Amino acid sequence: MITASDLRAGMTFVQDGKLIKVLEASHHKPGKGNTVMRMKLRDVRSGATYDTTFRPEEKFERAHIDTKTVQYLYTMDDTANFMDLETYDQYEIPVDTVAEEMKYILENMEVKIQFFGDEVIGIQLPTTVVLTVQETQPSIKGATVTGSGKPATMETGLVVNVPDFVEAGEALEINTTEGTYVKRANK
Repeated sequence: MITASDLRAGMTFVQDGKLIKVLEASHHKPGKGNTVMRMKLRDVRSGATYDTTFRPEEKFERAHIDTKTVQYLYTMDDTANFMDLETYDQYEIPVDTVAEEMKYILENMEVKIQFFGDEVIGIQLPTTVVLTVQETQPSIKGATVTGSGKPATMETGLVVNVPDFVEAGEALEINTTEGTYVKRANK
């Protein structure tokens, strides 16, 4: 069991039979009354996000999440297919449950899939990935890194704001947690 005051972003717990992931957590002390925990939560199975508050002493069952390193193979219809690199077992995940993560994944890329018991519940991405710019406005002569930037569409369809000097065809390192440009990459 874990108390609400010990919950942090990224943790997963079980509440009323639902698997809940903490997106944001903060202590809040109103002018009058007791301290409460403000939480932004996501139902892992349905994908619904909501805000709520808990008393700090409320207890929840902590969910034990296992991860496995797998290779992304392909997407067919509405299903993304992954393969365990050790056992060669294949896993199918509905694309609508991992739509955001799929914007950072290329074929043959290694990622980690998360399990709750035998149930596949999501994908854990690396901190950064290297993607190629598919389309962007032409570079501006004399542009610097400190400029306002311009939108660039990556090879996966992800749109990222990049510096003005970036051109189509360049490989860039992208932060997967924030969806932001980090630097040019050596591909």
